[in-house]
Amino acid sequence: MTPWPAPLAPGPLDATVTVPGSKSLTNRYLVLAALAEGPTELVRPLLSRDTELMVAALRALGAKVSTGTGAATDPGGDAADPDAEVLRVTPGPLRGPARVDCGLAGTVMRFVPALAALADGDVHLDGDPRARERPMDPVVRALRDLGADIDATTDGAGRAVLPLTVHGTGGLTGGSVDVDASASSQFVSALLLAAPAFADGVDVRHTGPTLPSLPHIAMTVAVLRERGVTVTELTADGAVVGPGSELAPTRWQVSPGPVAGGRVVVEPDLSNAGPFLAAALAAGGTVRVPRWPAQTTQAGDALPDLLAQMGATVVREAGTLAVTGPADGQIRGLDADLHDIGELTPTVAALAALATSPSRLHGVGHLRGHETDRLAALVAEINRLGGQARETADGLEIDPAPLHGAVVESYHDHRMATFGAIVGLRVPGVSVVDVATTAKTLPDFPGMWRAMLSAGPDRSPAGARA
Repeated sequence: MTPWPAPLAPGPLDATVTVPGSKSLTNRYLVLAALAEGPTELVRPLLSRDTELMVAALRALGAKVSTGTGAATDPGGDAADPDAEVLRVTPGPLRGPARVDCGLAGTVMRFVPALAALADGDVHLDGDPRARERPMDPVVRALRDLGADIDATTDGAGRAVLPLTVHGTGGLTGGSVDVDASASSQFVSALLLAAPAFADGVDVRHTGPTLPSLPHIAMTVAVLRERGVTVTELTADGAVVGPGSELAPTRWQVSPGPVAGGRVVVEPDLSNAGPFLAAALAAGGTVRVPRWPAQTTQAGDALPDLLAQMGATVVREAGTLAVTGPADGQIRGLDADLHDIGELTPTVAALAALATSPSRLHGVGHLRGHETDRLAALVAEINRLGGQARETADGLEIDPAPLHGAVVESYHDHRMATFGAIVGLRVPGVSVVDVATTAKTLPDFPGMWRAMLSAGPDRSPAGARA
């Protein structure tokens, strides 16, 4: 496989980048659409490998899913994009036998087993080789505790991994269950999304020492409530967590009942916007992302503040987020707890490798169980580029160092591929192995990247500034 030459920025940027729909929201809405009382239309969904795998899983389980176009409006209400992409989902009785390919999609491998427990028949799930190494034990144990019959492969430590077979019986009683979601918040979300179809709903208690990516659970709660499902969030001592509360929930109660269908407009994927916004710091100039939501549960909404700490000027106006790099081109390092927003770590680490002062990124030990061990991968690739990076117990330390060109490994991880692209804007001679892995969440990342670089009037050579 020939590495992709990461293009050097030809000058300060002046680009507007339209980002496709959120993967996390698209796949959550798809799961609920399979359980809904009637058809659901998802407007501006993400159409990428991860969401296509979820669509295929729903079809295998009996739902009808078609693609088309429809009118959409911008958040301000002005008519826009009369031919927006639409996914139309018509639910049907969940059925087996079925086979589900999870690929390397965490949302598919963690969310679908709970749906499969509601199917009438056996459902076999498997995925890419790396998917067979990713944690599955907490969701398998929880579903078994709730009455599901699951045969799972086990790893050397006796923990459940793919492949596995769920022997669906057409329903699940539900009830109270404990789950250790220290490795991934997806274990909680998986149970909550299917819970409206459990006879008794579900009462999920997180029992682990830490809970990463809490915003993703908040997203799950929000989409359930949008679809008419009753969800109560509580602390460990039973206090109800209401709107605007500063308390962090560790227990969730979902009542059984109908899930509404209808029309949903999917927000753009703010984490996927990250590499493009980071490009404004790496290359200079301004990058804008339209349709940035005023309020959202997406973890990517934290990125503008992080970029501001690193020297960017950030402006939100008329639904568009604009990021402008520092006038002197100097990126500042930062000390940041990324525990709730771990998916942003590769983007922030790319800028930290280009920064003029040290960075400390912590709270992200759980990234060792993502598409690859992202902490080890980031250290290896920053050091390969001439940087100075090292792992800590729960994160990374990155010190300033002159960078040089190198072939950056992606490890079949879309965010490692975009990491290499960001560095390559400023450092000549960077190339990325298997940039096509970005199709996991961005169907044409190389094309979008080239379009961003070709926009704007100023195309004087930027040169190497590392």
